[in-house]
Amino acid sequence: MTTSHLDISQFDHTPFYCEENVYMLCKKLGMIGMADADGSDLFAVFISNEKKQVPLWNQKASKRADGIILWDYHVICIQRFFRIVHAPTFLQSFASDRRHMKNSNGNWIAPPPAHDPIVADDGSLYNLDEYIRMNAVDAVTQLQDDTISAVFTHKYGVLVSESQLEDFFSLLSG
Repeated sequence: MTTSHLDISQFDHTPFYCEENVYMLCKKLGMIGMADADGSDLFAVFISNEKKQVPLWNQKASKRADGIILWDYHVICIQRFFRIVHAPTFLQSFASDRRHMKNSNGNWIAPPPAHDPIVADDGSLYNLDEYIRMNAVDAVTQLQDDTISAVFTHKYGVLVSESQLEDFFSLLSG
C-alpha cells in the first residue's frame, strides 16, 4: 500500500456520506488520470445485508477505542480485478517483512503492527507484490473446475474480473 503519488488533500470527504464520497472519488480519479477518464475501470460497491449490519474497523465515527462501528451499509470504490486466495493457503504462503511500508531512507511510513513480520511456511520473507499484481492477461478467461481447484491449491490464488466474482463464489457453494 502506497500513497506516495496521491495527495489525499485533493479529495473531498464528508464523514457519514460514504456514497457521495465514493461518487466524488470516482470522478476525481478519472480527472487526475489514476483511472480511465470516464471511470470505466472503477466500480462503486454497496455493502449491506438483510440485517443492515456491516461491521467496519478503524472508523473515525466510532466511539470505541478499536474503531469498530456497525453501519447499515457502506460504499467503497474498487477497480476491475480481484485475487482470491483460500485462507488456509494464504496463512501458509503469505509473507511480508513490511518493506513496502518504509520510505527510501528506510523509515516507517506508518508504525508497524506489534506482532513479528509474517514469514511463509517455506521461509519466504516477502511476497506481497505477487498478491497485489493485477494484470488483465493473468485473469482467468473462463471459470472452470481447474479455476476452483486453483483457489485452494495455488499459493497466489486466482485472479478474476469483476464480472466473474459472483459466478466464482456461486460455483464454490454449488
